[in-house]
Amino acid sequence: MGDTVQQLFAVKAKIAAAEQEAARQAGAVTLVAVSKTFDVADIQPVIEAGQRVFGENRVQEAQGKWPALKLAFPDIELHLIGPLQSNKAKEAVALFDVIETVDREKIAAELAREMARQGRAPKLYVQVNTGSEPQKAGIEPRDAVAFVTRCRDVHGLAIEGLMCIPPADENPGPHFALLEKLGREAGVERLSMGMSGDYETAIAFGATSVRVGSAIFGSR
Repeated sequence: MGDTVQQLFAVKAKIAAAEQEAARQAGAVTLVAVSKTFDVADIQPVIEAGQRVFGENRVQEAQGKWPALKLAFPDIELHLIGPLQSNKAKEAVALFDVIETVDREKIAAELAREMARQGRAPKLYVQVNTGSEPQKAGIEPRDAVAFVTRCRDVHGLAIEGLMCIPPADENPGPHFALLEKLGREAGVERLSMGMSGDYETAIAFGATSVRVGSAIFGSR
């Protein structure tokens, strides 16, 4: 068994332990294995070990490897977890099952158009910039609930969840707590939060999915 597969099982065991610790139901948290920058040869053993949910940062990179993998493994669920440019909305809707980075009006409108055109309905999350970092994508926390409402009422989008990436140099706990609060106010069911360094903390704060890359695949 390769290192990657052993690391996958180790992460899954830690997720199960964190669920138990937080008195969450077993299996309440979905592992999104972040395969950005890794190629098909790296990803294949992880799929063969039973992992079915993956995250990619860039539409173009994902197009290079996932169409064939999704044909071979039709039950794969592919998440877009990187910023989405409006000129890539068409490709994103065609390829991804979940788009986690809706964060502005233009993207919401573009996605609504493409989903109607293609007859495809990927699940949608709104990305919240919990640290109000100027260099980072995501809607400001104070605008998040109103934006979710606009996505639903103006664009007819069913927003299923919220997503955040806390500032690298801050304790992630308060950011996860903020996302959980906003999620309740916005009436969404899912929270995508927590990465390789802090996913156990995220589970304690109510994450329903965690995005883990380097702890499984190693660092590029």
